[in-house]
Amino acid sequence: MGKKVKKGSQDPPKDVFDPLLIESKTPATVVLMLSSPENEILAKACDALYKFASKDDENKVILLGLGVLEHLHRLLSHEDPLVRRNAVMVLGIMASNHDVKKSLRELDVTNSLLSQLAPEEDVVIHEFATLCLAYMAAEYTTKVKIFEQGGLEPLIRLLGSPDPDVKKNSLECIYLLVQDFQNRASVCELNIIPPLLGLLESEYPVIQLLALQTLELISKDREARILLGENNGLDCLLNILENNELRDLHIETLAVLGNCLEDVHILQQIQLTEGLKKIVSFLEASTVPDIQKNAAKAITKAAYDSEIRKILHWGEVEKFLLILLETNNDEVKVAASQAISAMCENMDSKYVLGLQGIPQLVQLLSSDNEEVKEAVVTALTNLTTSSPRNASVVAEAGGIEPLMKTLNAQRDGAISSAIAVLTNLSLRESSRVRIQSRGIMSALVGPLRSTNSQVQSRAAFAVAAFGCDADTRAELRNVGGLGPLVELLKSNNEEVRRNACWAVTVCGSDEPTAIELCRLGALDILEEMNLSTKRKNNFSEAALEKLLDNNLCQKYSRMGYLSSNNIITNGFYDCGQVKHGGKFLSLEELGKQELTDRRAIIFINAKPQENVAEEKVQDESQPVSAAGSKEKLRKGKGKKEEEKPKEVTPVTTPVEEEINIENAQWIPPPDFILMDYINEASKMILSLTTTREQVVALAQFVADKMGGPIETEQLHNFWWELDMSQIEFGLKSNIVPIGKIKRGSFYHRALLFKVLADRNGIGCTLVRGMYNRAWNEVKLVERSPKGLLLPPQEYIVDVMFEPGRLLKQGSAKADQYK
Repeated sequence: MGKKVKKGSQDPPKDVFDPLLIESKTPATVVLMLSSPENEILAKACDALYKFASKDDENKVILLGLGVLEHLHRLLSHEDPLVRRNAVMVLGIMASNHDVKKSLRELDVTNSLLSQLAPEEDVVIHEFATLCLAYMAAEYTTKVKIFEQGGLEPLIRLLGSPDPDVKKNSLECIYLLVQDFQNRASVCELNIIPPLLGLLESEYPVIQLLALQTLELISKDREARILLGENNGLDCLLNILENNELRDLHIETLAVLGNCLEDVHILQQIQLTEGLKKIVSFLEASTVPDIQKNAAKAITKAAYDSEIRKILHWGEVEKFLLILLETNNDEVKVAASQAISAMCENMDSKYVLGLQGIPQLVQLLSSDNEEVKEAVVTALTNLTTSSPRNASVVAEAGGIEPLMKTLNAQRDGAISSAIAVLTNLSLRESSRVRIQSRGIMSALVGPLRSTNSQVQSRAAFAVAAFGCDADTRAELRNVGGLGPLVELLKSNNEEVRRNACWAVTVCGSDEPTAIELCRLGALDILEEMNLSTKRKNNFSEAALEKLLDNNLCQKYSRMGYLSSNNIITNGFYDCGQVKHGGKFLSLEELGKQELTDRRAIIFINAKPQENVAEEKVQDESQPVSAAGSKEKLRKGKGKKEEEKPKEVTPVTTPVEEEINIENAQWIPPPDFILMDYINEASKMILSLTTTREQVVALAQFVADKMGGPIETEQLHNFWWELDMSQIEFGLKSNIVPIGKIKRGSFYHRALLFKVLADRNGIGCTLVRGMYNRAWNEVKLVERSPKGLLLPPQEYIVDVMFEPGRLLKQGSAKADQYK
């Protein structure tokens, strides 16, 4: 019998391996399985790795160390959809780790991930590919690669995916990408606005929030705002504000609307549909600090455009801003104050905000928060600039005292703005007096020493504004404020230099301050500044001229010229020409020097000793070393300016003895002979009717007192130097009162002529020449034969050769006299 064979049975092929079930408990083994050629093993290995990586971040690091990323990157291009799906899932879940993201960038997986976004791919692949891209897009280089490799278009397309996770991941990736301005322009071209507006109606709050955040970034570009208006996006945003159920989205919605406010056309569109009223009403009713703060910031940004400010004013945003000042949140107060500052550029808004807001702002000046204080005082600066009415409101609201205290604030911005407000208030005399009475100059010394250029500039400007009277200038001088003011003249900041020059111009209006400024080196700095085309300004020349005009000793020493407006008064002295860079010594310093063979210092002092001592007691702070206090000239011709003293014997008072004992200040002796000259000249001129006659008579008088006329040929025999030496030796001093000189040369006679002419109201100049020469120039009006007045002619007065002779300026004889 043959072998019985079972029907239907067949032996398996010899080359087929029986299925083998492997259970692995180590990730390393599973990673090795990713090299398998079998699709099923690859898919299951990826699935296992996904579950392992999902557990915690440490597992992701383990897989990274096993080199899993290289295998997964390769599998992204696998032909089997299931393998690709599972590989993308592993990459998506692992990309949340920082080290994994770094390695993925090094592997350059961006292009492979973008290829997974094709429409025909599985939704799960879309979900995890976009998830991985969203994690990686936080880094700039990845953003660039996504943009360059055309990733924006598929990401925007996936915003319409039916899967919410795909929408969320794609939207998050786009949100990160549009933080770069180049990508913002591109997404607008790809028509991103409609899908974003569609996502605002999503049932998932996270998607709505991301859509609004993305719209906020995109709407910073004008093109996006236009598209937003064309696609009815403004209505969508306003509907969100009106829906209390969406209150969690109100902050972001206002941020988008805030960007829209920066565009005039969009704002007009909102205004026409009464959308602005809805926004303002919503803001007034809101008590959420973030909403209030962001709304105020949006108004601040938008209000930089004049047309927008008008529309905002029509929308009565001022009421909302004033409400915000009453909140208890400091950040809101800061934002509201900044918005008020911006809205002040509109005059109507400035009026409304000034009338109703200034009292509130003044109260906030006492805040302990330095940021609030700075924002508030900045708002007050803008409110009071070019608005005398608002400046008055600040003063009436009691703002001067807290503003003065703000000068000691910690922030430079607060100090700078407080100075600006006080300066604005100074335009009103009553306010200026109140501020001065509170020691404004003392308070400005600190800001003058600041290292902040804006503080320096405004402090110098304030010195110019408040230094308009002698008492305030004396205060600045006594508290040491002139030193830092002079230092500001050296500033490299043009505005600081300009304001410092202006302040010096104002402060140099009286002699004591001008002398102190000169002592501190202001003249040298100003002279150097005026030589530079880059550093000089409109006020530097005026400052130099003002200092010299109120310190005639230095002016004549430096410039060799005194104009007819420069009136020589008691205390003037001529120490000769000072070389450039040489130190100019005060009369007190010169008086303490020992007798030398150098040129004598000619001194003018027609003031009795008693008066000098009395003035010393009244004001010890004012130096007597220059020109003393100016005496008032009498306008009428022939009137005596000074009465001759009844007693010519020097009297030493107890007060003077005390001064001498303390040696507080050297007091120059009076020149009684000069007093006699002044009285005699006044009596003589009183009887003369024309200026020409007065000039001639005065020239003859001067020549008579200084040795008489000298023949030109005998000039070398006129030994005036010997007489001067004898006088100096007799006085044991280099300082010689002009009345002591009986044989005077050119510069002695010219100086005496100028002194007497100034005392008697005759306008003349004093000009220093070469080789001990000096002369006086006068202007005389002539009459034509027909009796008409001719333009004044300039003459040089001869007080040396033919006293009283008038030499026409520019003539040969005039040039010879010089």
